[in-house]
Amino acid sequence: MIIEIRYRKCRKCGSKNIVKNGHDYKGSQKYLCLNCKSYGTLDKTREPDPKTRQEALDSYFERVSMRGVKRIFGVSRYYLAQWLLSLFKKQPPLATTLRKWKPEDVLELDELWSFVLKKSQKRWVWIALCRRTRQVVAFVIGDRSEDTCRRLWEQIPEPYRLCATFSDFWDAYKKVFPEETHQSIGKETGLTAHVERWNLTLRQRLARFVRKTLSFSKSDVYHKAALSLFIHRYNQNLKQATSQF
Repeated sequence: MIIEIRYRKCRKCGSKNIVKNGHDYKGSQKYLCLNCKSYGTLDKTREPDPKTRQEALDSYFERVSMRGVKRIFGVSRYYLAQWLLSLFKKQPPLATTLRKWKPEDVLELDELWSFVLKKSQKRWVWIALCRRTRQVVAFVIGDRSEDTCRRLWEQIPEPYRLCATFSDFWDAYKKVFPEETHQSIGKETGLTAHVERWNLTLRQRLARFVRKTLSFSKSDVYHKAALSLFIHRYNQNLKQATSQF
């Protein structure tokens, strides 16, 4: 029988005179060195290779939670969060992901409820979806006020502002979108079916937007980053798919 004995050493002074001393917020064991009094975890997570990184990101955008990614790929939540933030800062404008505008295009508008940290801190996601291409033309995150609706209008690219628009009867749309091109309708008409279906796609693909979930955003920065990266990815996939025909 071969018995392997491993000795743990202090990362600062190399001493073996260490004892267990609690856990960090991730559940990892922490140690205290009785010689130099340094305190912390001993095993430092290494950043994975590019292939594992891409597979981890792909899984994240298929509704796998950050903790799930950690369990599957051995990637820490810290690295995944840093990757998301880095990609978010480098991504191009949303307009670059869109197919070419056509005069007959129609926009469907809707709002999606979400929250940050706790459900009392509501965040509404406003979406403008092109009916022909199924791409998200513009989006904003905020409250459900007229000011946020106006921000959505300002985010819509100039050519699309000439399009006919359809929304529900929320009063903010009537105050912001032009009367000559905008129409408020009920769900029974089916004229906002595509954007409502897109809302379900978002909830199915990003765990933090599911109504009843343990995966939720703890800060507005990552809430916006995750949503923006998903929309860019979604638009790019549609653009590439249609360019093949």
